[in-house]
Amino acid sequence: MATIVRSEKLSSIALFLDVDGTLLEIAAAPQSVSVSGELRERLRTLSLGGGAIALVSGRAITDLDALFAPLTLPSAGLHGFERRSAAGVYRRRTPPSAAALEAAREAMSHLARAHPGLFVEDKHFALALHYRGAPQLEDTVVAAMKGIATNLEGELELQRGKMVVEMRPAGATKAEAVAAFLAEAPFAGRLPVFIGDDLTDEPAFELVNRLNGLSAVVSAARPSAARARLPDVAAVHGWLAELQAEPAAALRRLSAREQAATACHDSLPPAARGSRLRSQA
Repeated sequence: MATIVRSEKLSSIALFLDVDGTLLEIAAAPQSVSVSGELRERLRTLSLGGGAIALVSGRAITDLDALFAPLTLPSAGLHGFERRSAAGVYRRRTPPSAAALEAAREAMSHLARAHPGLFVEDKHFALALHYRGAPQLEDTVVAAMKGIATNLEGELELQRGKMVVEMRPAGATKAEAVAAFLAEAPFAGRLPVFIGDDLTDEPAFELVNRLNGLSAVVSAARPSAARARLPDVAAVHGWLAELQAEPAAALRRLSAREQAATACHDSLPPAARGSRLRSQA
């Protein structure tokens, strides 16, 4: 069912944006990305022009602030584990124990040392093992990470992404973060719009769909619960430019794209069906 856009003004929407793979091209290493002045200014202008905009990312909020500085937006980090409201109030879920994080860090670092091309990204409350430099090791990485997760069940859980497997705090989701934003000003009462590219965005797509909002996956073809598609990061930038210039046209175009996106929900892996990918014994 196509979404009915209730209003065609920028002030009518609550816009939630993933970062890597959505606003920014995915780089070989997370620290290699940068935010262009054009993108930073566009987000600032949209925000000042009446938009309610939040970043909802797998990165930590401190990392987001460094990337987008001097622009500071309401943000959710580490896939919903932490959140900063528009009023600047910071909240986070109960963190994993230091012992669990250290056990995961040691096991993942050992794996990375044993296989050239792997590297560990330490996000403080989460850890990610990237294999973009050794894609042939995907099966090895996934199997090893499942074994690590089995020993840490209840504190950390497995999350797959594009060329990365992450150990993140148990229970956190981007859907939870979006729901919390929508209960607060200036997001409350607006039409939710969520744009993302990866499996961790799927629960948020499903939430927005239930609220009759607009959901768009940044992918040409992969199965997704999102009802619309934007083929790549450049298309996201183009849509944001249109939103700035002609909000009504941009919202209508995204709504119309819902008919072009096939929500192959049953063919998604478990993590993309609104549940986290847990380890299997």
